[in-house]
Amino acid sequence: MTPLEYDRSFIWHPYASLKTPPPVRLARSASGVEIELADGRRLIDAVSSWWCVAHGHNHPAIVEAIRRQSEKMCHVMFGGFTHEPAVVLAEKLAAFAPAGLDRVFFADSGSISVEVAAKMAVQYHTALGHPERCRILALKGGYHGDTSLCMALSDPDGMHTLFKGLMTSHLFADKPACPFDGDWNPADARSLVNTVDAHRHEIAAVICEPVFQAANAMNFYHPAYLREMRRLCDETGALLIFDEIAAGFYRTGPRWAQDHASATPDIMTVGKALTGGHLTLAATLASARVAEAISNGRPTAFMHGPTFMANPLACAAASASLDLFTSGDYAANVKRIEDWFSRRLMPLKDLPNVVDVRILGAVAVVEMQRLPSQTDISDVIDKHNVWLRPFCNFIYAMPPLVSDERTIGRIASAMMDLASRPPDTTPMDSDFHE
Repeated sequence: MTPLEYDRSFIWHPYASLKTPPPVRLARSASGVEIELADGRRLIDAVSSWWCVAHGHNHPAIVEAIRRQSEKMCHVMFGGFTHEPAVVLAEKLAAFAPAGLDRVFFADSGSISVEVAAKMAVQYHTALGHPERCRILALKGGYHGDTSLCMALSDPDGMHTLFKGLMTSHLFADKPACPFDGDWNPADARSLVNTVDAHRHEIAAVICEPVFQAANAMNFYHPAYLREMRRLCDETGALLIFDEIAAGFYRTGPRWAQDHASATPDIMTVGKALTGGHLTLAATLASARVAEAISNGRPTAFMHGPTFMANPLACAAASASLDLFTSGDYAANVKRIEDWFSRRLMPLKDLPNVVDVRILGAVAVVEMQRLPSQTDISDVIDKHNVWLRPFCNFIYAMPPLVSDERTIGRIASAMMDLASRPPDTTPMDSDFHE
């Protein structure tokens, strides 16, 4: 049995059927913006391997940092030990983060960092004598991960509806409607204001993906919404959590998506590009106020502790990644990527099957009435040697932030070709069709 035959018979892939799995390609190596297949073809990774490979695959500085650390210590439990890679990374991350977010909790993945953030908010209020404040207010259209609490904080009508019986009940405000580059209408926050007013005594925190709702909506919304969210949290004592896992590290232009609004949260989650996509690692950053309240409560310990917390190899990779972010002009290159995408993709608005084209930073989204068939998607990938992974009714690209104009041109050509194909008319197995 070949590797692909075994894979097809026994291995689940993300959001895929084991009975009728979608086609997969056998990757052999990866370097820069490309993934090399076993047959020798090279595909441009237009989605940064789910938005994490910011500096390109196998960046020499990050690979070398992992190699050096592997010769000393690959892992040690963080309960009862600390180590230099974790301390160095925490210092660098606190300096790179928005001012005031300098208390660091390391997690295994983005989903876990969101779970940690929500638990911090609840333990914070419990420490202050308000255990009744144990619900989180999130936004429709949002996505925060696939673990149970993260599903409960993601769009209730999104991809996780199958598991409603498993989830705890939280609160939701309407999806922001004012576009990022449009005029701000205060009425856009009315649902948020009304929900906070109705539940202010039970809300522990408000959580959102700042400016860019990613995996459930591919929605860019007005920065003023974040300022209104910050005002409401200050007024009611709720904590504000920004999930920067997808949008952070220059993806939308500035260092953090929240920088568009000059609003700072009480807790922030980071992941994906933290290690440049080389190893899994995330972090939850909190203010001194949050950390001190938890530390002065009963219990004084914050009640979470992953097995691979602060893994030394991952910390070394993240430290090298932060050095690259600090030394390079990523904001300038992201602006160039935004301009290159805009010139090529905006004309797609005139196509009959296209609903909208949205571009912000190094994110390009073509919203379709309905995607072309899986056969057409595979044909476009093979024709252009560009790896795209459309979902729902979105054709999108989130390429490595180091991509040059030629790379963006090839990605845009593939997206244009796919957007011009006829919509698929066969019944979809699920709403999260890929």
